[in-house]
Amino acid sequence: MTRAATDQPTKPATVKKERAPLSALAPLLPIALRHKGRIALALVALLLASVATLIVPAAVRRMIDYGFSKENADLISQYFAGLVLVVTVLAVASSVRYYLVITIGERVVADLRTAVFSHLTALDAKFYDTAKAGEIVSRLTADTTQIKSAFGASASIALRNIVLFLGAIAMMVYSSPKLASLVLIAIPLIVLPLVLAAKGVRNRSRIAQDTLADAAGFATEQISASRTMQAFGAEARARTRFSEASERSYEAARLSTQWRAFLSGVGIFLVFSSVVGVLWVGAQAVIANEISAGLLSQFVLYAVFAASSLGQLSEVYGEISQAAGAASRLSELLAEQASVTDPVNPVALPAETRGEIAFHNVSFAYPTRSDERVVTGLTFTVKPGERVAIVGPSGAGKSTIFQLLLRFYDPVAGSITIDGVDIRTVTLTDLRSRLALVAQEPAIFATTIGDNIRYAKPDASDEDVLLAARQAAADAYINRLQDGYETLIGERGITLSGGERQRLAIARAILKDAPILLLDEATSALDAENEHIVQDALEGLMKGRTSLVIAHRLATVLNADRIIVMDHGRIVEEGTHQELVQKRGLYARLAALQFGDGEVRDAAE
Repeated sequence: MTRAATDQPTKPATVKKERAPLSALAPLLPIALRHKGRIALALVALLLASVATLIVPAAVRRMIDYGFSKENADLISQYFAGLVLVVTVLAVASSVRYYLVITIGERVVADLRTAVFSHLTALDAKFYDTAKAGEIVSRLTADTTQIKSAFGASASIALRNIVLFLGAIAMMVYSSPKLASLVLIAIPLIVLPLVLAAKGVRNRSRIAQDTLADAAGFATEQISASRTMQAFGAEARARTRFSEASERSYEAARLSTQWRAFLSGVGIFLVFSSVVGVLWVGAQAVIANEISAGLLSQFVLYAVFAASSLGQLSEVYGEISQAAGAASRLSELLAEQASVTDPVNPVALPAETRGEIAFHNVSFAYPTRSDERVVTGLTFTVKPGERVAIVGPSGAGKSTIFQLLLRFYDPVAGSITIDGVDIRTVTLTDLRSRLALVAQEPAIFATTIGDNIRYAKPDASDEDVLLAARQAAADAYINRLQDGYETLIGERGITLSGGERQRLAIARAILKDAPILLLDEATSALDAENEHIVQDALEGLMKGRTSLVIAHRLATVLNADRIIVMDHGRIVEEGTHQELVQKRGLYARLAALQFGDGEVRDAAE
């Protein structure tokens, strides 16, 4: 099973999702309408450019019918001077239109990315338990870029060609209703096959975007664990799997492009075949002296405008279909709702938090394993300022207590209170401002050491950061670095040792200065000397604060006011180190494994 999970390429489940209709772009309109002024200016420029374009065939007709003679030489010069003016208006209006529409697209995408990222930061742990970081980033970057193309260049081309198409049709009807009727009859026969074929484009575009996200997700995962990959000699397997994922992405993109090429070819053939047909009918009318050669030229130019506009619209339709696929994937993210949210009418925690924590008959199962209770009937109270250690074998439910206390999840039964207030009745911001966490695997960011410590309190002064680092026994090693607190430490703090990362996390918690401390194996990555130093710092930090300490190394909890022993999601023992050793229960067995029977007996005595 492990081999299959590691070596076999996995196909993204999202490939099986239905294709996205163009209505998937509708949620983006409110974002675009924030910039009504710019949109209005773009429309004005668009109309000017279209009118200037539509004037040209009328001028050509007059030159053909009346202008090519010596008597009308001055008139020809006037016509050409007028055309220069028309071309000037066309150039300026087209330039302004292009600038405005493209910048609108950039603005919409920037706002969209911000909205999606803001939404992602509000989603709870349930979502991130199953989501792939690489796929999320792909949606946030590649998909929004696809949408930018639709709202930028594609939108500009589409708007121009829609106006030009409608204007050309109107001028064809004005020029020759008979010939125009033939064109109007042909349009539905041209458009219907294009619309039907575009459904295939949307479907394949969605598949291409999903497979690209799958490849990006795998690459992100492997790169973030590059040292593990190399340590286990898995480079070749990683290359093979990514190559397979990239090949699937290419094949999906190729099929999407194939459909777009087919759609474009069919559109061009149908459109210009109809122009040729109308031109033949018009030529017969000129021969029969029913219309003039200038009028036919005018009509043909308008027909070419209409045909080329319709042909370009078919190409743009394919691009917009791709954008619809991207928009649907982003809509899926925006549709995700957190199950842990702020209450409608929140209650405020006391301004002066005493730090009393109480679990009342709490039961919980993780959403991905809803049939397996991690904790059951958990009841205990931590007094203000008390230092309580939580110990037990792996899987006993120790870390789950912290997850529930921070409201990353809500219990399926029971309640948790701080100073008598149910934490589900207060805002997440209010709750978490009272808690400082040092995780077993701390999150270190790809920025400076100083900024990593200041993450807990962005407005902290340099003196506060320095003091927190000293209390966490981090100042000495930081000062040995070339740039000190301004040292960039790489993604996840890869340039630091485990102990150095842990001390940064402790300094961050010290700087936060919260009334309740949550220490999850806070000294697990430290050597004996630094553990002693940091433990002394934590001793000072925990004074006057309620502290919950999870530890596998029992030597770090000997001075706890109380030790809670958990097993299979339940509290099985409770007391001081000496009391628990004397009970000869689970804690005594764990202590004997770590200290040896002799040391345990000495401690008990």
